[in-house]
Amino acid sequence: MSTQTARKPEDNRRNGLDVGELAQTVEAIKHDKDLARFEFRVRNRWIGGLVNRSEIQGFYGAGAEDRSRAEPFTYLSGEPPILFGNNEAAGAGEFLLHALAACVTSTTVMHATARGIRIESISTELRGDVDLRGLLNLDPSVPAGYRQITVDVDIKADCSDAELDELLQFVHGHSPITSTITRPVPVTIRRVA
Repeated sequence: MSTQTARKPEDNRRNGLDVGELAQTVEAIKHDKDLARFEFRVRNRWIGGLVNRSEIQGFYGAGAEDRSRAEPFTYLSGEPPILFGNNEAAGAGEFLLHALAACVTSTTVMHATARGIRIESISTELRGDVDLRGLLNLDPSVPAGYRQITVDVDIKADCSDAELDELLQFVHGHSPITSTITRPVPVTIRRVA
């Protein structure tokens, strides 16, 4: 009697992503560029003081309105006492750093997966430098927002340091949030009735 070792089915997941689905998505967008267009939305309401609440639910993507979220995600924003708040929640500038950290991490995982790199761990630490003279209009030469943001990435993966450095350089150019905050993006603020 011969024994055969049953072959384990090919694992089609890397870094928590379905490799086949990722490849199919890329191919679909190559053939129909309209599938690449997305519109994300946030609704925000002032609560009082410097506190406001945002709700995120629907968005348009891949050629249709998305209805996958039964309930909205809700986020409160506030400020620390030194900035006239009561620590009700993280502030808008901190949310921007969170968005950047999340996008850098997700973009790194996505492109590592596409390159066949298995990530063991990844963590980021961000620092943003702000000079309040810009916000308070005390010096017209000082910008109102971050003057510099540093993203330190601690990543361990099954590839060389040179491959990780190249991956992170690629991510810098292809992370949507990094791209948004490092190039001029038109922002329209308009009053609606």
